[in-house]
Amino acid sequence: MAVSSTKSKKTATPKALDVFIWQGVNRKGKKISGELPAPSLMALKAQLRKQGITPGKVKKKAKPLFGMNGEKAITQGDIAAITRQIATMLGAGVPLVQTIEMIGTGHSNPKMQRLLGDVGNKLQSGLPLSDCLREHPLQFDDLYCDLVNSGEQSGALETIYDRIATYKEKAEILKAKIKKAMTYPIAVLVIALIVTSILLIFVVPVFQEIFESFGAELPAFTLFVVGISEFMQAYWYMGLAGIFLAAFLFRRAHRNSAKLRDNVDKNILKLPVIGDLLKKAAVARFARTLSTTFAAGVPLPDALQSAAGASGNAVFRDAILDIRSEVTSGMQMNLAMRNSSIFPDLVIQMVAIGEESGAVDDMLSKVANVYEREVDDAVDNLTALLEPMIMAVLGVVIGGLIIAMYLPIFQIGNIV
Repeated sequence: MAVSSTKSKKTATPKALDVFIWQGVNRKGKKISGELPAPSLMALKAQLRKQGITPGKVKKKAKPLFGMNGEKAITQGDIAAITRQIATMLGAGVPLVQTIEMIGTGHSNPKMQRLLGDVGNKLQSGLPLSDCLREHPLQFDDLYCDLVNSGEQSGALETIYDRIATYKEKAEILKAKIKKAMTYPIAVLVIALIVTSILLIFVVPVFQEIFESFGAELPAFTLFVVGISEFMQAYWYMGLAGIFLAAFLFRRAHRNSAKLRDNVDKNILKLPVIGDLLKKAAVARFARTLSTTFAAGVPLPDALQSAAGASGNAVFRDAILDIRSEVTSGMQMNLAMRNSSIFPDLVIQMVAIGEESGAVDDMLSKVANVYEREVDDAVDNLTALLEPMIMAVLGVVIGGLIIAMYLPIFQIGNIV
């Protein structure tokens, strides 16, 4: 019956909140004003009276004609930040409803204000926090909501929120490290491609006109570069359109095809250096997620299900789901992990020690710390390794173009 009632709550479409500009008088008789999201004018006035404010002039904020008026999208980094704020305020003894209201009204992003305003209104109507958060799946995923529900059931929401905040912060730090490792070489190569294209389209033709005035036969290397330049001058727009079209089609296929995503995840782990970095990141996510959920009192099969979804790679996801099936059938987790042949021996041994001592969550937390440090070191090493490689590639490409253009000049003595 509980499941059906929960489903019925989820199917109800929440009413969109409007933003109101209000003026009023506080308990000290001082005039104050502000902006607040609310489902209606009456609800806003009731909310203000609860805060000890006598409402005066209240009007709905006009929506911008174009765009979102500078509003920023809510990122997972924003969710991590407000999660830490909630954990801190709950730890200080501030009631949950007041905590949500204070964070919402004080946030600089109007979208976050409306989100937390909606959560606060539903809390006041008597819904559990986990059900309120499930109404916003783009911001609060199943793992987040399940952990909150676990805290509500155990009466330890303050402790659980501290663990969720730590988990979200660690996840965002790890994501930033991976993004840093990928962004740097891609950015440099894109700039190199742009510079090379400019040289071929605008600079080489100038040299070509000079060479043609000589009336002598050009070196083979120079002819090769001139041929590439002529091709790019004639078809650069087709090449640019082809790149954008290929990127668009790949992105669309990647989004719609689970098989393609799985193949990409499988092959990317085989890349030198980057593949090893992604493996360590997947192990760190697995350990951190499983440690957080297991410590929160989530049953091990459910915790493994959450860890599979948070691993970030299809190979690890499938392996963790296989481990879950074997654990559900009665096998120890360390043995199931060894059968998967994907986890390092250190991780398996730490899990085995945790199972023997009854401290699996503590051992997994230590594993997560180790592999997060290894990811950090790997990112630094990757950056140090790629810098000379990228410089060498740029030197060969740019230097090759310069040599191709100056070869005829070196032979100008023979021509004259």
